[in-house]
Amino acid sequence: MAYTAANWPISAALLQFPGTNAAGQHINDADATAWLKVFREVRDAGFTNADLTDSWVRPGDLDAARLAEFKQSAAEAGIGIPVISAIRSSVIDAANWEGNLAYSHRTIDAAAELGCEVVSFGLHQALTAEQQRQLWFWTAQGHTDPVGDTETWNAAVGRLRELGRHAAEAGILLSLEMYEDTYLGTADSSVKLVQDIGLANVGLNPDVGNLVRLHRPIEDWREVLEKTLPYSNYWHVKNYIRDEDVARNSYVAMPAPMESGIINYRDAFRTAISVGFQGIICTEHYGGDGLSVTARNQDYLRSQVLPKDDGYALGTSRVAQGRQQPAAVAAV
Repeated sequence: MAYTAANWPISAALLQFPGTNAAGQHINDADATAWLKVFREVRDAGFTNADLTDSWVRPGDLDAARLAEFKQSAAEAGIGIPVISAIRSSVIDAANWEGNLAYSHRTIDAAAELGCEVVSFGLHQALTAEQQRQLWFWTAQGHTDPVGDTETWNAAVGRLRELGRHAAEAGILLSLEMYEDTYLGTADSSVKLVQDIGLANVGLNPDVGNLVRLHRPIEDWREVLEKTLPYSNYWHVKNYIRDEDVARNSYVAMPAPMESGIINYRDAFRTAISVGFQGIICTEHYGGDGLSVTARNQDYLRSQVLPKDDGYALGTSRVAQGRQQPAAVAAV
């Protein structure tokens, strides 16, 4: 049975919750009541699941006892924790790749202990000082993966394949988040990366919102999704208002609720369902009361976008599969 609007698993991103408290203490080291407070806030906003975005708590850095406390906090609040999104820990960061790779393995172990079904990784790196000075960090140039560098590409393939095999042993999907100027920054490059990795449990997180917000020319979001959704097993969704004046080389984007931005998610999900997408969805938003907007995004998906009856949807409802496997991708 395929998912419908009523039972499709949708999680809240935790982007708006800081990784340090007012005293400057990392939230990993805070009392478990601080975690419980966040989980209750997420529940009160209308969610039953949370994406453990590691800009908040870093599960891969919790010892066994603290990880058990963390799991209990979510359970006490009545919040499911099916996904960890580990961000800005690129395994091809020239200065930090070894530490990032080790952290990624620890994150997979933590995900297994917490009962997660998906871990989302990316190749985006730490924000630059200039990005941190901006209202919206994506308006300043960040790290760029070297184009045409076979050695670096092969390193990405090999290290992500290593993580994918670890995840498979733990019964977990590994999803790769699309992000500008990385090897996951275009549709074609993202698909090729998944194909080169060649593992059935490794797919894409087609976060096209990361691309449409750029203040420069971009790929058409429809073409990006048409190419990537057949390889996708998890999905961060968010939207932006975008304006282009090509003659003046002017491009502007700002965060918007999903129903109000340039990406037509009604059409996007028609495409997704037509290729068998049945992955967990995570609603995101930057700026303002992000949790309330993500809750509104969940309502929009359930009331306007996701299929209302089993006959409309295609594919399988098993979240641990997450996608129909294209013929070009085989398990190794």
